[in-house]
Amino acid sequence: MTYPLFHPASTAPTPLFLSQAEFDEAFPSESEYVERKRGFNQSAVEEVVVAFSNSDGGVILIGIDDAGVVVGRDLSPALQDDLHRAIGAAREPGRYSLHELSVDGRTVVVIAVARRIEGFSQTSSGRVLVRRGTMKVALFGAELTQFINARSLQRFEETDARVDLEDADDALVAELAIAFGWSRDIPERLSESGLASSESTRLTIAGALYLLPDPADRLGKTFIEILRFPAGGAEYDRRLEVRGPLHRQLQDAVREIMDELGTELVVLGVRRYELPRLPEVVLREAVANALAHRSYEMAATSIRVELHPHEVRVISPGGLPEPVTVENIRETQAARNYRVITVLRRFGLAEDAGRGIDVMVDSMIEQMLDHPVFHDSGHSVTVTLPIRSAVTPTERAWVREVETRGLIEPADRILLVHAARGERLTNGRVRELTNVPADEARHALQRLRDAGFLIQHGARGGSSYILSETLDPPAGLRLTRPALKALILALAAEGEAPLTNAQVRERTGLDRLEALKLLDELVNEGRLVRTGARRGTRYELARRRESP
Repeated sequence: MTYPLFHPASTAPTPLFLSQAEFDEAFPSESEYVERKRGFNQSAVEEVVVAFSNSDGGVILIGIDDAGVVVGRDLSPALQDDLHRAIGAAREPGRYSLHELSVDGRTVVVIAVARRIEGFSQTSSGRVLVRRGTMKVALFGAELTQFINARSLQRFEETDARVDLEDADDALVAELAIAFGWSRDIPERLSESGLASSESTRLTIAGALYLLPDPADRLGKTFIEILRFPAGGAEYDRRLEVRGPLHRQLQDAVREIMDELGTELVVLGVRRYELPRLPEVVLREAVANALAHRSYEMAATSIRVELHPHEVRVISPGGLPEPVTVENIRETQAARNYRVITVLRRFGLAEDAGRGIDVMVDSMIEQMLDHPVFHDSGHSVTVTLPIRSAVTPTERAWVREVETRGLIEPADRILLVHAARGERLTNGRVRELTNVPADEARHALQRLRDAGFLIQHGARGGSSYILSETLDPPAGLRLTRPALKALILALAAEGEAPLTNAQVRERTGLDRLEALKLLDELVNEGRLVRTGARRGTRYELARRRESP
């Protein structure tokens, strides 16, 4: 079977550019795998995605008319939102990704849709569609019954755990009843919630996870392992198992990890600040997601939380549930274990649907820490939470103090930090730091100027901004040259790959020439070793380079 370009099952590289002739050869006509659309229509896109999901996947080309002429369509932020909304309206679509393809200078939007591995997809109105040739066909009657019987599956969390309801812990049942607001007919309520069998006599997997004192005694490794790794160590030096019903596992694991990570103590003048090295809400949501979305069928594998000097990794068994991918994880939601996550939400231990990842990312930005990183290997999902940052604890504490003088936007914090380091901020520099358009960068600078935090020099395109003298940072906040060198050496020590000029600029806020000068000095001092040239220049610690 030969799949077209961009099809999730295609082994061909995904191109960024094609000539008209190459495009015509790759997509000569509509087919069972290719659908053309001149423009965007929400219901039409939703229906084609459902049909491809229930068949063998396919590719939707937006910006192509019925005759195959490229009319063009840019993948603007507004169109991205519309596409995510259209596909999100479908029930259980296959995994998908969005791409831009330039055909002789005209842009075509490509939606690549994978077939569902488990279950089936429906439109928002409940129709089941399949792809036959160039048509999307609705199934009815006996044909629909046969299709559903072939594709249906019971969620593993709702299967019989082979545990009698009478074996459930009375105190845990009472906790659950309070969380749900039940006062009577508890066995029936458990059954309605997918926590007990339809006969209300046995617990399901989800029910056993919450109502047994130690579910691991019956269900395998349904616990959390916390492993602490020393700096530079490949072997852990401490291991802890967190067992018990899931809601207590979550609370106990978060408490243990936060205690292990500790806080950064900063004293500014007469004020003392204790800054958590990682926001608790971020850690809680990462562990809650692992408990809620892991594969409980992989009973021989536990959830692992690895504590490294510069990051925390939460590793859960099983890949991301369809249609979620690493690329669309903020826009797309799906629950592998719907009953499990529902109970966590009832206990107030997990965010509402669609908010968890946003809360994690936004909280890290608010604390001026690096973004969480998600990786799906297919058999496990790893969430990496950095506890390092280009912003020092002293700078974070200073920004907190500044916030007592007036309201600032979350994105303003990093601008104040760079201004406090002595940088002269321009519209271009703000765009680099915050990844916003020019008009938003201008508004941010003007907002901080009007609040009295920045002073403007020049006008219009030549405007630049420096920190107001009334907001002078405490002594020692600006990094000295020795401190900058120490920071660069620390970056070189913690990274697995050699250091680059770009990484130094990102971490320090220096421009290219300033970063290059510091790197050259460290090379001349024999503390770094330089390899390569021009854009391929890399830097390593001298002692690491010399080691066998």
